[in-house]
Amino acid sequence: MNNLVIMKNKQAVTSSLQVAETFGKRHDHVLRDIEHFRKDLPNFGEMFVEVNVPDSYGRDRKAYYLNRDGFTLLAMGFTGKEALNFKLQYIRAFNKMEASLQELGKDSYQISDPVTRATKWIEEEKRRQELETENKELRIPALLGNAVSSSNDTVRVGTFAKILKQNGYNIGQNRFFEWLREHGYLIRSGQRRNTPTQYAMDLKVMSVRETVISTNHGSINKFTPLITGKGQQYFINKLLKPKEVIK
Repeated sequence: MNNLVIMKNKQAVTSSLQVAETFGKRHDHVLRDIEHFRKDLPNFGEMFVEVNVPDSYGRDRKAYYLNRDGFTLLAMGFTGKEALNFKLQYIRAFNKMEASLQELGKDSYQISDPVTRATKWIEEEKRRQELETENKELRIPALLGNAVSSSNDTVRVGTFAKILKQNGYNIGQNRFFEWLREHGYLIRSGQRRNTPTQYAMDLKVMSVRETVISTNHGSINKFTPLITGKGQQYFINKLLKPKEVIK
C-alpha cells in the first residue's frame, strides 16, 4: 500500500495493475473499464497512458498509467465501504506525491521536508558539477580560441604552456615539450633536438627562429621552436580531445 502513487515524468500517477490489486479486481476488467472511456474522452491520452510491463515470466503485458483525473474517473464505478476506504487512501497518496513534486520545483534551501530537500540538493549538486565540467572544457577555447585563430603571431612553447596552465589546463613547459616530441612535432634527439619536425612545419603549426650567438670560440646557431597562430588553435583543439589529454 506504500506505492499506491508513484512519480513518472514529473507527474503523480498510479497504474492499472496497482488499482486492480488494491481494489481486488481482475486486471483485464480494469483494462476494459479504462478502454470504455477512449471513444468518449477527447483528452483520454492526458489521463491514461498505455504501457507494457513485464509479468513474472518476463513477458510484456499491457497496462495503463493513470493521473489523478484518470483514477477519479475510473474509481467512480467502485462501490462499497471498503472501496471508499481505498479511494481515500489514494486521495491522500496523490496529495502527498503532488506536494513533493511542488517542493522539488523549489530550490533545496526552500524545501521544508528533509528527505525531499536532500533529494533536491543531490540533484542540484549533480547539475552544478556537470556545469563545472562543461565550463572547464569550454574555458580554453572561450579565452584563447577566438583570439589565436585570427592571430599571425608566434609564441614560444614555454609561453603557450604557461597560458594553457593559467586558463585551467594543468601542464608545464617540460611536460608540453615532452608531449610535442612524443607526438612527432619536435625532433627527439641530436643537435636539432626540440626543433620542429618537417611534419610540424608542413602543417604550419610550428616554426623555428634561428639566432646566431657570437662567443670567444666562434659563432653558435641557436634554434628556438615557436607555435604559429594556426598552431595555437590547432593544439588547443588537440588537447581538448579526451584521447589527447596529457598525462
